[in-house]
Amino acid sequence: MTDLTNMTMAQALKSLDNKDFTSVEITQAHIDAMAQAKDLNCFITETPELALEQAAASDARRAAGNAGALDGIPIAMKDLFCTKGVRTTAASGILENFIPQYESTVSQNLLNAGTVSLGKANLDQFAMGSSNTTSKFGNVISPWKKQNGSNADLVPGGSSGGSAAAVSARIAMAATGTDTGGSIRQPAAFCGLAGIKPTYGRCSRWGVVAFASSLDQAGAFARNVEDSALLLKSMCGFDPKDSTSADITVPDFAAALTQDIKGKKIGIPKEYRIDGVPDEIVKLWDNGIDMLKDAGAEIIDVSLPHTKYALPTYYVIAPAEASSNLARYDGVRYGTRVEGDNLDKTYENTRAAGFGDEVIRRIMIGTYALSSGYYDAYYIKAQKVRRLISNDFKSVFEKCDALLTPTAPSAAFAIGENEDDPVKMYLNDVFTIPASLAGLPGMSVPAGLDSDGLPLGLQIIGRPWDEEMVLRVGQTIETAANFTAQPQLATDKAA
Repeated sequence: MTDLTNMTMAQALKSLDNKDFTSVEITQAHIDAMAQAKDLNCFITETPELALEQAAASDARRAAGNAGALDGIPIAMKDLFCTKGVRTTAASGILENFIPQYESTVSQNLLNAGTVSLGKANLDQFAMGSSNTTSKFGNVISPWKKQNGSNADLVPGGSSGGSAAAVSARIAMAATGTDTGGSIRQPAAFCGLAGIKPTYGRCSRWGVVAFASSLDQAGAFARNVEDSALLLKSMCGFDPKDSTSADITVPDFAAALTQDIKGKKIGIPKEYRIDGVPDEIVKLWDNGIDMLKDAGAEIIDVSLPHTKYALPTYYVIAPAEASSNLARYDGVRYGTRVEGDNLDKTYENTRAAGFGDEVIRRIMIGTYALSSGYYDAYYIKAQKVRRLISNDFKSVFEKCDALLTPTAPSAAFAIGENEDDPVKMYLNDVFTIPASLAGLPGMSVPAGLDSDGLPLGLQIIGRPWDEEMVLRVGQTIETAANFTAQPQLATDKAA
């Protein structure tokens, strides 16, 4: 780690304006850090030459007085966003050699803002997972280690584990992610980062490889709340190419951080106090409540009665949408093709070779839920329960400005620890899924460490389109918690 790789985006932008260093210099520092941290497997495709070209162009723009909002900042792009001329795999075998001829709207927005792309970050295959262990390209390893003498490799969370690990390990200043049921917030909590999922429709989904279309939403990882706000601002905006994109003005998210939360009502949903959650998580939550009280907020108890149905509802709807979306990968138009004796066999061989076990599991679940005789019993019923969950939030937000909950029911666990129990793995998203089903903005902010020295996060959930309040509450917790812990990196030890 160097001074150039350990600063925040806001600090780097100020220093670039002051000519303390160039974009080429800060980009090269991150490329060097990437080389030293290859064992973490954060990236599927690294693009150092492209990054240096973009950095040189950024320096030229800045010299000419034409710098963009994020000009010269080196970031990681989750390998679910299509990038023109750069391999986009979704961490799968079926798209292993796919090179798009177009740019996703979100990645184009960031290029327009002047960011420098270090490469495509690893993820759970097709974003299906909570541990980043389902990737065709191998596990991502968290830069964090337990401080109890164990040297076990830990998961960074999923599906956006490569993005989270890269930012936490100081090999990218920030990163994009996608969140379907918690895939930004949970890895942010595991890796000690600020991670925000905006309201569904705030960021365009055009050019993002689809998992579950009514749930997928792009969002941001950064080292603090301010940087999350800066990155998210440049990612958002109406896109006529995406029918789910909302034509709503994007506010200056960072400007919202200058406001306090005095007099704001923060709801504490009683249904999130579930059996089996470790005492450390409960204590962290109570500490967070005290932090908000001390900042002048009014704490009120609220109820979201249908929360207990969120997890099973999600695991009907998301696989059903996945089975539909992934039907396009047949080996005929693009992607991997494995020949068979006839067309049906070609389909079978291609999909068997191109999809991993977790993807196949979810396709099978989803196909079953959508099949004749079960559609009404499972999929339609799940959609009705989803509406009830959404109505619960709508009712609660009539009396409070935001909600505070834990982000995850545990700290990061060892790679392989829960692999033999898919249901236990699915429970990692128990706190994040309800907000996803309702399409609400949610954010995880690091607020403490567990007894093994691993990060724990608190989640803030807001009203639709009120990311500003989510960020304000997140900033309040960040300031009060004063979370400064960092992973002990191999590069630090070598130094």
